[in-house]
Amino acid sequence: MTVQGSENSSRRGRRSSTMGGMPLNDMPWWRWRSNVRSALHMLSDPVFQRDVWLAGVDGYGDVTDAVYRLVEDTWLDNWSAEKYVGTIFRDSQEAALVDTAVLRVLRIMHQVGPDAPVAAYLEHQGWPDAVRAARDAHVRMAASDGDEADAPPRTLEVLRIMTRSA
Repeated sequence: MTVQGSENSSRRGRRSSTMGGMPLNDMPWWRWRSNVRSALHMLSDPVFQRDVWLAGVDGYGDVTDAVYRLVEDTWLDNWSAEKYVGTIFRDSQEAALVDTAVLRVLRIMHQVGPDAPVAAYLEHQGWPDAVRAARDAHVRMAASDGDEADAPPRTLEVLRIMTRSA
């Protein structure tokens, strides 16, 4: 997946050194989980999408940025979330829900293109199914972490603060 950086983006530059194509310790598992949860949260909330992404509100990135957080460091666009059960994901059910969301969102991204306007995603016939799949995964992960699933998504700056290395 090719993405271009933007000022209010969580997208990072080049990948670190790799082993078999997977980055070597780019981030600890809890930062990966935070990024996946942030992406799923935004992708699962149609009101947020309308009021923030479609309205062009700064601080949250865009659809492509959310997809980047979902798949880039975890490589969930290349293999199953099952690979991360016991690290990023708590169990196989959580991983299966994430896999379903990833596949639905990526299918749409490949059809409309990563640089398409937000409206192209929201108007895509498969978007409601992608939103539902992201919602199922988001709710499960939030419950597993003891968080409120219906709280508004956090800005990318808050996410950066939360995921800073100690």
